[in-house]
Amino acid sequence: MGGGEKSDKETKKENQGDTDNEGVEGIGRQMSETSVSAAEEEEDEEGSSKIQLGPQCTLKEQIEKDKDDESLRRWKEQLLGAVDFENVGETLEPEVKFIQLSILSPGRPDIVLDIPEDGKPKGLWFTLKEGSRHNLKFSFQVKNNIVSGLKYTNTVWKTGVKVDSTKEMIGTFSPQQEPYIHVMPEETTPSGMFARGSYSARSKFLDDDNKCYLEINYTFDIRKEWAK
Repeated sequence: MGGGEKSDKETKKENQGDTDNEGVEGIGRQMSETSVSAAEEEEDEEGSSKIQLGPQCTLKEQIEKDKDDESLRRWKEQLLGAVDFENVGETLEPEVKFIQLSILSPGRPDIVLDIPEDGKPKGLWFTLKEGSRHNLKFSFQVKNNIVSGLKYTNTVWKTGVKVDSTKEMIGTFSPQQEPYIHVMPEETTPSGMFARGSYSARSKFLDDDNKCYLEINYTFDIRKEWAK
């Protein structure tokens, strides 16, 4: 048996090994080329997705623009809805003013809450009865421009520990003289010995750009009975 000679089986294995290596290298090159190509496509897509926005203009300018074109005028009326032209301003920023906040509970008078200008009611703002069902109702007015994606957030703490957090989408509103009225979904006040006591809370009304139109920091109580 000559140690320098290779059998047919050994020669076939080596040849197969070389072929496998070439295949792996080929796949690696192919994957590398594909990755580069995909990355280039992603860059192209990112570049094309960057839309160049034109200059912003006020709602009044949008309404008066192309006012002689009947089809455009009708399209804008459908898009904007019932806009009160008396409340359309010359500025880009909408003005949202909250007029009144109330707590509604079946079988009892509404609790009407005064809204201080600084958003910080002095002392105890209101008292809720444990286990009671209630809704928050608020009225507000929109001027100058459309407010988009108005939402309500509320965070509650007890003895410094966060116990509740709420976020509710309200909607998009156009300027009008008549106030809007919105009623939040019904909630049930917690009950029991550990639920009763004093709480601190912060409520905010923000739009799509997180511009805050009203922030209220207040305290309230949960008791066995409603406050007299």
